Amino acid sequence: MRRITSDQAKRYALAAQGFGDPRPKGRIDARHYRKVVNRLGIIQLDSVNVFSRTHYMPFFSRLGNYDRAALDSWLWGSGEMFEYWGHEASLLRVEDHRHWRWLMNRPWKWRALTDLIANEPNYLDDVLEQVKVFGPIKTSDLNDPGAKPGEGMWNWSKGKVGLEALFLQGKVTAAGRPNFTRMYDLTERVIRPEHLGPPEVDEEDAKKQLILQGARAMGVATAEDLGDYPRLRMPQVRPLLPSLVAEGQLIEVEVDGWDRVGYLDPESTMLRRPAGTALLSPFDNLIWSRPRTERLWDFHYRIEIYVPGPKRIYGYYVLPFLLDGELVARVDLKTDRQSNRLLVKGSYGESGVDGVRVGRELRTELDLVAGWLGMADVEIFDNGDLAGHLK
Repeated sequence: MRRITSDQAKRYALAAQGFGDPRPKGRIDARHYRKVVNRLGIIQLDSVNVFSRTHYMPFFSRLGNYDRAALDSWLWGSGEMFEYWGHEASLLRVEDHRHWRWLMNRPWKWRALTDLIANEPNYLDDVLEQVKVFGPIKTSDLNDPGAKPGEGMWNWSKGKVGLEALFLQGKVTAAGRPNFTRMYDLTERVIRPEHLGPPEVDEEDAKKQLILQGARAMGVATAEDLGDYPRLRMPQVRPLLPSLVAEGQLIEVEVDGWDRVGYLDPESTMLRRPAGTALLSPFDNLIWSRPRTERLWDFHYRIEIYVPGPKRIYGYYVLPFLLDGELVARVDLKTDRQSNRLLVKGSYGESGVDGVRVGRELRTELDLVAGWLGMADVEIFDNGDLAGHLK
């Protein structure tokens, strides 16, 4: 079995994610967005907006200052992307739609949906007819959206459950997201016919394609990494790996320090040295697998949104900082839109880093991201060992 070092594995990962390329100079347009999407395959969505909507950040991390409105127009208006449950709620390449149909066609065991069908067996058909006649629509546009039965993000009204069930089944999809509100329309009115028709892909081959997409996006990965990228369970992944290796679509490798086999994309390239400087969203593809992040960079990272305030170690919305291919710091960020300031509520360097250099490079990146978000100033709070260097 071929053997590679942990440093080489890191350089494969950085190259696969596009961090070996310099940020473009000049006007950034759809060509650049498309290149990022083709590398990553999946763009995760998340509703938290304390700093920035997370789907904007992978593009900023790789491209620098670009127009968010132009990106949104491309993501939801170009016909090149569609929304579905990939790695959580995600934007996916439209040419990959056929690789997700097995998931759309499976029976969904969801208590809220089961109860809805039991209580109102015709409700889903009624909702689908309203989408057909009036779409694109949001939940509140339904004739009978129902009321939320209580508090909580996932405590949905029956209208939301109905639309989401049709979304899961692939009968409706997102036609847009004004103010991040999902607008539902018939799938055939959003996605072009050539992407909805043949050739059909059977479930096993579709899962293989999703595994290979993850391998291309990660460079080298464990079986668990390959499953996590498109959110496939390990019983679905492990039986498919031997044939992918036998066909030469994956190469088994031994990685120093890993306690399990690695799988290398045969077309992947390795940077001559670690490269890439960027702030990373908590949901950036490079680091969204926390065990993988720790394995590659020895960087222990957990998002603390759901941790009670007094128990947080670093803050509410903390972004790692990548400097020359190494994860060297983390910052707790908030955009104060009323005062037009980017608030750096905490800034912490990793053990052993050069605080002066990291602070200088991080401040440059913070100034860049503040300008991109339209913030007039950056305010550094006194929390963390990098605060003085940032000031």
